[in-house]
Amino acid sequence: MHPAPSVIVFTVLSGAGFGFLACLALGLLPVAGWMAFAAWGLGYGLAVGGLLASTFHLGNPQRALLAFTQWRSSWLSREGWTSVLALLALAPLALSDWLGLGLGRWIGWGGAGLCVLTVLCTSMIYAQLKTVPRWNHWSTPVTFFAFAAAGGAILAAPGWAAAVLCPILGACLLYGWQRGDGAFAAAAQTLGTATGLDRLGRAEVFEPAHTAGNYLLREMIHVVGRRHAAKLRVIALVLAAALPAVLVLVPLPGMRALAFALHLAGAFAARWLFFAEAEHVVGLYYGKR
Repeated sequence: MHPAPSVIVFTVLSGAGFGFLACLALGLLPVAGWMAFAAWGLGYGLAVGGLLASTFHLGNPQRALLAFTQWRSSWLSREGWTSVLALLALAPLALSDWLGLGLGRWIGWGGAGLCVLTVLCTSMIYAQLKTVPRWNHWSTPVTFFAFAAAGGAILAAPGWAAAVLCPILGACLLYGWQRGDGAFAAAAQTLGTATGLDRLGRAEVFEPAHTAGNYLLREMIHVVGRRHAAKLRVIALVLAAALPAVLVLVPLPGMRALAFALHLAGAFAARWLFFAEAEHVVGLYYGKR
């Protein structure tokens, strides 16, 4: 599928933001005063910035609020509700840390749980799609959780915890790529099954059904070179997981910030691949798969 920048920014920043907010809520990074203001501000900035970026991919961004009405059937709507509730639920604890109000950490447990639900809902937007076999698997939400946990731990957890979570993220990426490469073939979808003509024999495209580009070709069909994808996988693995796992153990000022910056760069590369390598079955109608 076409890797839209707005959706990449949305999934990367919101995942890191809610992961960091959950760590702050659980007290993994004790902060007070203006340090608390900066830490909570960073968490809210990442989460809200990611959510706002998602609206740029809507056909009509002015109608974004209508998405909240479809919570019974839409994971996107559920993600909207859980994210807003999480941000509201964590506000009292954030103010308490900043102003020294002395509220117990238990105040943030519900908010931390809502952060986890938000990441789940975001991942299920993609994992539910049977039309994209690479995504339609339990490894998709697990990888989203791994990114959120690793990103939050790099900023807020003890060094050993981040050093453990980063390799777990790397393992999730490797497994997702290995399984995903054969997912479309394993789904056994062909032009014949897509059109219902398989019972008559092998179906082939005689002529395209259009004379110019269209929305489906532009958004749902994207081909990335195998060599290009292999290089990006190495970059994503090294930046998102390998280097941060080492840097968080270095007891020097600024190492956590550097580790998080590299992690974000790797996350952007991995998420670009997440979309670029996704094969939508609609491509079968155009003979593209």
